[in-house]
Amino acid sequence: MSKRTKWIVGGLAAVVLAGSGLALTGRGRDEGQVEVQVEPVATRQIVQTVEATGRVQPVTQVNISADVSAKITRLEVQEGEWVEKGQLLLELDRERYLAEVESAEANLRSSQAQARVVEENLSKVRKDLERVRSLFAQQLESQAALDAAEATAEVELARHRSALDGVEQSRAALKQVRDALSKTTIYAPMSGTVSKLNKEIGEIALGSQFQEDVILELSNLAGMEALVDVDENDIVRVSVGDRATIEIDALPGVTFEGEVTEIANSAKVGGAGTTEQKTEFEVKIAILDAGTQLRPGMTAAAEITTDVREEAIGVPIQSVAVRAPDQILAPGPQPEGVADAKERFPADKDGFAQIVFVVEDGVARARPVKTGIQSDTHIELIEGLAAGEQVVVGSYRAISRDLKDGTAVTVGDGKPAGDQG
Repeated sequence: MSKRTKWIVGGLAAVVLAGSGLALTGRGRDEGQVEVQVEPVATRQIVQTVEATGRVQPVTQVNISADVSAKITRLEVQEGEWVEKGQLLLELDRERYLAEVESAEANLRSSQAQARVVEENLSKVRKDLERVRSLFAQQLESQAALDAAEATAEVELARHRSALDGVEQSRAALKQVRDALSKTTIYAPMSGTVSKLNKEIGEIALGSQFQEDVILELSNLAGMEALVDVDENDIVRVSVGDRATIEIDALPGVTFEGEVTEIANSAKVGGAGTTEQKTEFEVKIAILDAGTQLRPGMTAAAEITTDVREEAIGVPIQSVAVRAPDQILAPGPQPEGVADAKERFPADKDGFAQIVFVVEDGVARARPVKTGIQSDTHIELIEGLAAGEQVVVGSYRAISRDLKDGTAVTVGDGKPAGDQG
């Protein structure tokens, strides 16, 4: 639940309590006044943040899998070892693929020999056709003989074309098995650290054309990032380039600086169709000062700064109440010339108005406000208050339930009270 939702829900709960008709208790009831705490409205820096959790991962990570299926016969690296680009990582059993190459080479030689025989036959048939044509021109050979010679030549030409196609097929098959043989030796596609090793010598590596069977993970640990999940209610406030602070569970007391580099366009839904369903978006945060302590998979908690107001008029979050307009005014007739509640306190589409209470001459006055961003403790007021005014900051029960426009108040000396509702 977002921070804004939390205080709105709190305000709605207060409305329900206000409508219950419960009597005031404590000192306010005895004296006919409500005790409140106030503080002057001041300008301050307000930093709006979004919190998210996830894990650490390398910015660049390659899963090494085999393209062919075979037993691992040679493994040249260990987990945690640094390798250079092009370095030998492992070899697979080559015997079957060597046999397939030899068989394909023999097939190619056979098809080439067959093609040469057909070519010789074609040459002989063509010479015979020329001789029959010459005799036919001299009227020494019949038309039937000429037709037969031409048909024979056409058959041999087709056989020759078929033989050439057979040669090309054999050559392609040889190329394919040679490629498979070459894939029994796997080299590093980049420089990096072997961050995970899943198999040992003697295990079978499955060809990954249809499923992933990762033999090892190769990572560039010089560039690390946090992959975190941001709630759908908060993702609209996050932008690429936002700064963040990142804490790692495994490194207490250490804080890393980061920057949002990527925001997922599609949501991932957990617990679909249940009461635990939640919709989140993956966000990548580049860790700018990763150092050498971070490892892939470490749990990370990020606080993303989404907006900053340097000179904002801000009040404590609990000072802002959400009420229906007719629950803001004190009971009884209003002074002549004073507008009704709905006109004085414009409501949103849900029928509620945001207000704060200020103290003027011993009386609480409701003031409609327009809010902006908020931090963990304070919320920005875009309209409705000016610096220096005395705004009610406590108690929570007074703000959420007891106070109405025109309620007599007495200002207490203590700290603003907590949640007494």
